[in-house]
Amino acid sequence: MAPALLMALAACSNAAQAASYTMFRDPNCGCCEEWANHVHAGMQAEIAVKERSDIGAIKDREGVPVDLRSCHTMVVDGYVIEGHVPAADIARLLRERPEGVEGLAVPGMPIGSPGMEMGDRTQPYQVIAFGSAGRSVFASYE
Repeated sequence: MAPALLMALAACSNAAQAASYTMFRDPNCGCCEEWANHVHAGMQAEIAVKERSDIGAIKDREGVPVDLRSCHTMVVDGYVIEGHVPAADIARLLRERPEGVEGLAVPGMPIGSPGMEMGDRTQPYQVIAFGSAGRSVFASYE
């Protein structure tokens, strides 16, 4: 693991570690479990997993924009985390609490993102912050 990532994960606040993590997933999707393992390991977070066949309704309820959707949705401490967002970015969100940001998303299922590892194959991807402040790039990965 990269030193910068280790430092970011170590910087998780007590509040981030104590927050409630609930992930909604389609029972037929396997990468969601791998991503949950990444968040659990990176943030020492216990994740409640709720399998739902109506995952689209969950995304609608949580306000996930259609073009930012992926295969699973997590709710943590008032924020929505959509898709394969790295644990370090979730920790940063919970630590910084940027005004007007309601969630983070990694649209689709990019190869090499947490839970989508395929050896040394990777695709560049961005973590998008969304909410009342609009959208912005929260992090980029090559």
